[in-house]
Amino acid sequence: MPRTCSPTPDPEPCRDPTLAELGEARLIERLGAFAAPGQFQDDAAILSLGGNLVVNTDVLVDGVHFSPATTDPFHVGWRAAAANLSDLAAMGCTGACGLTVGLIAPASTPWSWVEAVYQGLCRCLGEHGGGNLLGGDCSSGAQRTLAITAVGALGGAGPIRRGDGRAGDTLVCTGLHGLSRLGLAVLQHELEPQRLQGLPSKLLERAVRAHRMPVPRFDAVRALAASQPAELAWRVAGTDSSDGLAAAAVALALASRCRAVLERRTLPIDPAMARLDTAETWCLAGGEDFELVLALDPRWAKALMELLPGSRRIGNLAAAAPGKPVLGWEDGQAVPVASEGFRHFAG
Repeated sequence: MPRTCSPTPDPEPCRDPTLAELGEARLIERLGAFAAPGQFQDDAAILSLGGNLVVNTDVLVDGVHFSPATTDPFHVGWRAAAANLSDLAAMGCTGACGLTVGLIAPASTPWSWVEAVYQGLCRCLGEHGGGNLLGGDCSSGAQRTLAITAVGALGGAGPIRRGDGRAGDTLVCTGLHGLSRLGLAVLQHELEPQRLQGLPSKLLERAVRAHRMPVPRFDAVRALAASQPAELAWRVAGTDSSDGLAAAAVALALASRCRAVLERRTLPIDPAMARLDTAETWCLAGGEDFELVLALDPRWAKALMELLPGSRRIGNLAAAAPGKPVLGWEDGQAVPVASEGFRHFAG
């Protein structure tokens, strides 16, 4: 994204000072341009909200969640917002009230990096979540880090909880999986030329965009409410697939005291990606696809899939049984442990 000069007054408006040159007060003044007028003038934000609130916090660390090799600052901000908004959607919110940003960065960080991060963050919030930048904090530190807290309100339907699934529920995912992992591989030049041969250029473009600009699925929550059969009470188990499709299915199964049975033939793999030998593994464990994985009464699942383009059945929840895997295929075989997705502190 091209850099734009800060809208705040500056004797050298198009110069790119470091954070050390700006100082805390002028940095906060500049960041205030991304929020509502006056929002950054006080010590905290005052919210006038009714109903049940959902609050979520994610921390994104340079070298763990993003790097200059794969993610420019605009997309760092977009992904930071999208990750938090996706968690709100996974709880049943249809939008965001707003979010706060805690920024840690070395003093040598140029203002242009910070500015582009906030541009990406606010663009994602504006296009997909609604709400405003509510405030936050900033500090110097050795490693660039963003701590985002998002606030949302539950819609008129009800919450989505991981533990509300039952044996016999249909497992539905809201979109394709593995594209973000393919996009990361493209950006890291991980694939040998012979493996790239035959992959359509439009697939690679979709994959890079999926990695850099994921979309929180508030639309799926709205479709979920709109498709609820009149005879069924609200009961939806769900989570997002930020740590991988397999990890999401395991989380639902464990919280609901069931086991998850996946159908290999219906895995949500882009047909153009299917020729890759890693397609299935990346679909199950690539992570950062930010789709929703839901467990529903079969009647509701059918209605949802008819209403929501791209959604599909991937399996079902079954009664837990001794000797049977928490996550398995329809033939009874366990899904490989290597497909369980990303884990922090795994060494």
